[in-house]
Amino acid sequence: MRRRGPMPREIGFGADAPRFAPPSAFGAGRWFGAIALVALGAVGAALMSQHAFGMEPCPWCVLQRLIFVGIAVAALIGTAWRATAGRLVAGALVLLLALAGIASAAWQHFYAAPSGSCNLTLADKIINGIGLDSMLPDVFAPRATCADAAVNLFGVPYDFWSLGLFVLLALAALRILAARPVR
Repeated sequence: MRRRGPMPREIGFGADAPRFAPPSAFGAGRWFGAIALVALGAVGAALMSQHAFGMEPCPWCVLQRLIFVGIAVAALIGTAWRATAGRLVAGALVLLLALAGIASAAWQHFYAAPSGSCNLTLADKIINGIGLDSMLPDVFAPRATCADAAVNLFGVPYDFWSLGLFVLLALAALRILAARPVR
């Protein structure tokens, strides 16, 4: 097989030569925007489930809503703070919050839902400590026990949908953190 024309190194390109791959059209700012939309979409879906279909949230559901809101805020900070430090700080915040969400969704499914009550758990203490349940009761007030809130959507437990979204958000945060800085 015969080559046609000189190879890039043969015509004077060195280590500083531009890459021949097209530039990424989906930079960190767009990743952060997508993360914020997914997180706020999850809260919107939860609110629609609650207010349109009567699926009342338990304390762990409300805690996951709060984590999704925190992820959205961290992602919006990442879209606004364009420096490398901003990408790293916001990416780390999104990753830590997503890991907390994974833990809370797993805890809800494997420990809280099988029990008869989830009163006075860590989720209750966090929600009551922040006070959002009294400031925004339609969004952040727990109104059901964990056993009552254990419902399925398309045959999959609702908390697994939340868990899956948290995993996707954690993977997106890892993608942002692993990206090389733009020069």
